[in-house]
Amino acid sequence: MKRFIRLFLITLTLIGWTNVNFAQGESAVPFLLLAPDSRAGGIGESGAGLADNSAAIFWNPAGLAFLTGSEVSITHSNWLPQFNLDLFYDYLTYRQYIEEINGSVSASITYMNFGEFQRTGSNSPDVIETFRSFDAAMTLGYATKVTNDLGLGFNFRLIHSRLSDKGAGEEQGSGVATSVSFDIAAMWRPEKLDLPLIGDFGNRLSLGMNLSNLGPAIYYIDQAQADPIPTNLRVGLALRLFEDEYNKFTYTIDFSRTLIDRDTTGNRDEWYAAIFTSWGNENPLREVNTSMGIEYWYGQPNDFMFAVRAGYFYEDPSYGNRKFMTLGAGIRYDLYGFDFSYITTDVFPDGENHPLSDTLRFTLLIGWGEQPEQTMGFPRGL
Repeated sequence: MKRFIRLFLITLTLIGWTNVNFAQGESAVPFLLLAPDSRAGGIGESGAGLADNSAAIFWNPAGLAFLTGSEVSITHSNWLPQFNLDLFYDYLTYRQYIEEINGSVSASITYMNFGEFQRTGSNSPDVIETFRSFDAAMTLGYATKVTNDLGLGFNFRLIHSRLSDKGAGEEQGSGVATSVSFDIAAMWRPEKLDLPLIGDFGNRLSLGMNLSNLGPAIYYIDQAQADPIPTNLRVGLALRLFEDEYNKFTYTIDFSRTLIDRDTTGNRDEWYAAIFTSWGNENPLREVNTSMGIEYWYGQPNDFMFAVRAGYFYEDPSYGNRKFMTLGAGIRYDLYGFDFSYITTDVFPDGENHPLSDTLRFTLLIGWGEQPEQTMGFPRGL
């Protein structure tokens, strides 16, 4: 039983210092909501409007419709360092533009390691055996342009969760579960957009929407004890504030909300109904998380470039109370790139010993074959 208590505590803290009243029975496999890459991690975990690298398969797969060439990246992060647990997170992505299908295919593998656990006897503290726990997901995607300004993206995902290889006590099942989900996304990047009294936003503005983790509930013991997976709606904007030959400033902002039935009595709506009925919850807008950031690049594409980033994430105190700032940096040279991001909660009154404090992400990437008129995923001039 102790191992399940520990796993339960890890789940509660996996996506932040969560209010227990809302965490219990809310959703399974919360690792699917973790910001996976260092670049978006440095701009407050916002990316639905930017989505201009291979990690777009998470933030907004429709963003891949505007990219050519190929890219592979890998991200590593030791998770919740304040707890000194053996938790780490790995994320591998790949994208490839294929002219014959007028779009890009993509793939990712997500792996969350929960560490090693000891199994003891029911009436003895002696260790019988040890086992490892983890969550994993494999995602395949496709994105294409339907017009010069509009892209669509679709993902299919296989989810596998292994909390324990055996059930506890008299339970017949085990702590192993498998399910599937899919994503639907759109991206609007107008080539021409002249707003009266404001100015020309052509090739400077990007709007994105991603409805992710659509799929059936997942269960470990039996279907009667199933929990929903974290269906999520994310809407984002990216705006190029300034650009010249060597300098680029970009602002991003995302709004995201989990669309699940929070009922814990066993009478939950099906996942396809909860997309709509979850908005009938008390104070639905307070469940919307806000994340934003700014990114500055210096240099020229296909040469040496470096970036600095900063961001902010806010969650309502009644629905998790995650508040943190992010910092990040990156370099690009020829085909190669490196990004890192850092989370700090020390600037907030309740930030001391927060589990997200000092979280670092590191990303290595290789990208090749981009058309020369594209710069960091946006057409030149954005």
